[in-house]
Amino acid sequence: MRNKFLTVLTLLGLTFFSVSCGEGNITIPGVQGPNVNLLEDNIIVSMVLEDVTMMAGATYKVPKYNKSFVGLNPNLEGPGTVLTFTVSLDDIFSGDVQELDPKTLPGGRMIPGVASGALPAVAFTIKDKLKNTAFYVGPKVFGIWVPLPKFDLYGFAWTKAFKAGNKHVGNISLFGKDENGENAGFFLALSVSKSSQIKKLKRQSRKY
Repeated sequence: MRNKFLTVLTLLGLTFFSVSCGEGNITIPGVQGPNVNLLEDNIIVSMVLEDVTMMAGATYKVPKYNKSFVGLNPNLEGPGTVLTFTVSLDDIFSGDVQELDPKTLPGGRMIPGVASGALPAVAFTIKDKLKNTAFYVGPKVFGIWVPLPKFDLYGFAWTKAFKAGNKHVGNISLFGKDENGENAGFFLALSVSKSSQIKKLKRQSRKY
């Protein structure tokens, strides 16, 4: 399982969300990225949040994830804030993490593409700026929920295949605010459930 996940993420490291309403990956309003990379035994997910302003940066430890961190820093290349998740593969494949209580998305909405609608997860708040940021982990899916407090569409929900090249390797879901005016955000899910796809990705990954 670990090797399969590494294969997917190695290829995802070359992927960037393009501006497209057609066959490409969707763009997220107010977000530059995200970018997904694999560095040694860490998954690095980084993005610029254009609507979040920070005067000073900081790094926060992720609860329940012993070797994983979240960084929030002023963007040196323009407006907004750089949000970086550094997630240890040791944490993802830890039995302790996978035994966390199952959670739906913030606000009680079901996780798209997951039959039960919930996965073991840990939620946390970053300096009152990003309430209900969350990591989800299951036997076939790893996901990150990123809140978008200024995404003002109500009742909006959209899920689209997330691709590395022409390979479907996960889903990206965008949610507007609920009836309480809360819980707008996006959910990035990476899947390793298709064995035939994994074999193809393995062959390509040997180049890296």
